[in-house]
Amino acid sequence: MNSVYITKISAFMPNDPVGNDQIEEVLGFIGGVKSRAKNVVLRSNGIKTRHYILDPKTREPLFTNASMTARAIKQLEDSSFSLEKVGCLACGTTSPDHLMPNHALMTQGELGLHACEAIATSGICLSGITAMKYAYMSVASGEHSCAVSTGSEISSMGMRAEMFAPGAVAEEVEKLEKRPEIAFGKDFLRWMLSDGAGAALLQETPNGEGISLKIEWIDILSYAGEMPTCMISGALMDDAGRYQPWRELDPAVWLDKTVFAVEQDVKLLNENIVLYTVEKPLETIIKKRGIRAEEIDYFLPHYSSEYFRDKMDAGLERIGFSIPNEKWFTNLTRKGNTGSASIYIILEELFHSGKLRVGEKILCFIPESGRFSTGFMLLEVV
Repeated sequence: MNSVYITKISAFMPNDPVGNDQIEEVLGFIGGVKSRAKNVVLRSNGIKTRHYILDPKTREPLFTNASMTARAIKQLEDSSFSLEKVGCLACGTTSPDHLMPNHALMTQGELGLHACEAIATSGICLSGITAMKYAYMSVASGEHSCAVSTGSEISSMGMRAEMFAPGAVAEEVEKLEKRPEIAFGKDFLRWMLSDGAGAALLQETPNGEGISLKIEWIDILSYAGEMPTCMISGALMDDAGRYQPWRELDPAVWLDKTVFAVEQDVKLLNENIVLYTVEKPLETIIKKRGIRAEEIDYFLPHYSSEYFRDKMDAGLERIGFSIPNEKWFTNLTRKGNTGSASIYIILEELFHSGKLRVGEKILCFIPESGRFSTGFMLLEVV
């Protein structure tokens, strides 16, 4: 296996940051009424600003997912690197522009990129790191000497007021004040998700000047074989507790029941997210990789809300892998929860911060609640 290095990493955040008091002006008011959930959710998630592809005045999209992803990729180019060297393009997203062709092909077309291997990874938050793992394996195997991976989201397109029927969310709001964790239902995720794209260049040799990040390993574990669905879009639960796919439903139901809004089983999430994305998988990885908490210099967690930070910290402590808070690095409060793009956007900021020193180790953590999956990646600064 060849060594693989992240030699460049970029992030593209569309438009100016949107503050908490501007969100509904951009996304719109469901039923023409201010949300009763927004302030409660924002107090819990800690997010202060985020980015949307929507024009703040017209509320029309200024970018597609593919065009936004292409902009992130173009930022990798400089005097030392041309996209003509790319042999593999791997793009992950939860929110592609189309059902088909896939997101990687649409991004390649947006770039006008030469013939190369192009693959799209589907999923939720993990789709960005699964794309990176594919790129990593393509270079490690010697199949390609140079690969680009991406993670990107245009969540705002599914959070516009026009996508919601007022009655579909009103019944949940009454429970919100008593249970802040309820802030993961349909309307509530509007105040948590945001847009952005990140891209990484993976090569078989490190940069001649400056730092690179050697990928030691990427481990991804899914517990879908033993856990039920927790987060879903494009389906509606029937009376028997079965999720009906959108194709089985009358099109009139799609909007009336907000079938394409992201929906979360909050009880299932709270009872299992730390166990199945932190404790169980990390115990497995510790045995497999022999890593120790004290060798980690930076911990880069992707979490959806500050609400979960202490819970994840407690989970690490329970398995004897406690990482001091001063080693945690995240930009959630400023960049928002960008799903599959988050780990790229967090890593990009740290990479260009001037803080990293040769020999330091970075542990990246990407949980996904769709059906309880998780990813961990260990990097070394070289």
